[in-house]
Order: sequence, then C-alpha cells, then structure tokens
Amino acid sequence: MLHLIVSGERTSLLALGGILFAFVATVSATAKLGEYLPRDEGREYAHDGKLSAGKPRGAGIIFVLAFVAAALLFAPLNVETVIYLLLVVVCMITGYLDDAAKTPWGEFRKGFLDLCVAVLTAMNFLKFNSSRIELAFFNVWIDMPRWVFIVLAVILIWVSVNVTNCSDGVDGLSGTLTIISLMTIYLVDRILNAGTPFPYLILLFSACILGYLWYNATPSRLMMGDAGSRAMGLFISIAILKTNRPFLYIPVALVLILDGGLGLVKITLLRFLRIHVLTKVRTPLHDHVRKIWGWSNTQTVFRFAIIQILLAVAVIYGIGM
Repeated sequence: MLHLIVSGERTSLLALGGILFAFVATVSATAKLGEYLPRDEGREYAHDGKLSAGKPRGAGIIFVLAFVAAALLFAPLNVETVIYLLLVVVCMITGYLDDAAKTPWGEFRKGFLDLCVAVLTAMNFLKFNSSRIELAFFNVWIDMPRWVFIVLAVILIWVSVNVTNCSDGVDGLSGTLTIISLMTIYLVDRILNAGTPFPYLILLFSACILGYLWYNATPSRLMMGDAGSRAMGLFISIAILKTNRPFLYIPVALVLILDGGLGLVKITLLRFLRIHVLTKVRTPLHDHVRKIWGWSNTQTVFRFAIIQILLAVAVIYGIGM
C-alpha cells in the first residue's frame, strides 16, 4: 500500500512538472524568439486591423513546439498520439508559412491543405478507435458506418480549424476561448472516466496557450497567426473526437463557431450560390461588436468568454447527471 501511495505521488509530481515545463518553456521561448518572427502588415478589412501592423506574428510556432516538447518528455505516448502530434505540427507549419509569406496564401490553397490534414486526422482516429459514438445528454449510442464517420469527422475537423482561425482577431480572444473549450472537454473526460492519457495532453496544450497569452493580453506584444489558430482548432477537434461524443463540439465551442463560422457561411453562400445573408452583420462577430456595438477589445474577450463559460457549465452539468 505504501509503495502504491509513493508511486502515485511521483506520478502526480511528474504531471505537475510537465504542466509547469509547458508554461515556462512557452514564456521563455516567446521572450527570446519573438523578435525573430515575421511582422504583421495589418489587416485591411478588420476593425482596427492597422493597429497590429509591425507586431511579430506566427507565435503559434513557439507554443505548439513547446507543447510537443512537453508531450514527448512528460506524457504517456502511443502510436496514435504521436501521429496526432505530427499532424498538429503539420497544421502549424502550413499556417506559419502563410504568416511568413510576403503574399498571403489564397483561401482555396489553405482550405485544401486543411482538408488534407482533416482526412489524415480522421483516418488516424478510426485506425485506433471505433466508429461508435454517443449522443451526449441522451445516453444513446450509435454504431456509424465507417465511411459515414470519416465524412462527418473530416467536416468537424475542417470546421474546427477554420472557425478557430477566423476567430483570431482580438488580443487574447481565440486563445481564451480555446482554453475554455479544452478545459470543458477535460472535465467531461474526467466525469466519464475514460481512462486514456489524452486528457493530460489537454492540460499541456492549455498551459502552452496560457504561456502565449502572457504576451498576447491587451495590448499584445505579438500574435499567434495562422500557425497558432489552425493548430488550436485541430487540437480541439481531436480532443472532442476522443470523448466519443463528437456532437458535443457544438456547445463546447459554440462561441468560436458563431464568431468565426458565420463569416464562412456568409462568404460561401454569396460566392457559390449568390445568396446574400447577414447583410447587416459584420463578420467575424468580434468585428461587429467592436465596430457596431462599440465594445472595447477587453469587453469583447470577457463577454465572449463569459458566454462560453456559461455553456461549459451547462455541458458539464448535463454530462454529470
């Protein structure tokens, strides 16, 4: 019994050490390497977009690599998890190359690369997991055909990557919302007692985002760019798939979905179907509330976060019943 207690204490200390390492490594690396990142040129159509001109961008490369280092050093790993780490790095690299490019990549190029990552991620998940899912809150399990699961998983992953990316436009917003979503998923995992090592990766990733937010809180010193936002979106989708309750993504990340997703819907309908919708709504929503409603950056971050926290409380209560 004494041996078990000591072993448990060592495991807890190691886990704590990993979380502290992830945070400190991100903060330290950002302080030393931030000045070498590419510089932002300002976003022409975003509200106050020109204020970001000259700031380092692409800081996602720092906190994503810090996360991978922490995972390799402290997390229990298997083949499935290692492949996820590689895919997160690939998604980060594609975003960073866009951040560093003199001419921004086109939407179709980025969308295609995101689709490739989404397909590989879905295939990796199904290689090591079943296609059986639960409809959360209803305790109903569904055995989905594998091809149907792949299609729906690819859609979920692609959407998560892109709405998270589109929500990155206010200091601290997408990072804060991502942490709330991830910690909600972590608590769901704990309630369900899944018994997998993946929840610890959620803590490591969240610690790295917190290290980035140390410098990104208003007024920010640097920005994550596509390198960070796309990687965060991919990781959220992987975390939600690992719960075997993929439809939980909707309430768990609803603010991200609405903030970044409405613009995607608006552009898609206009470009391909010539349908005009939301003509009086500026997208992303964080631009609407700042430009039209007069919210400050701080108010936008806090109010969006409050809404997502309320949704998180409802989700956790519903799962725990």
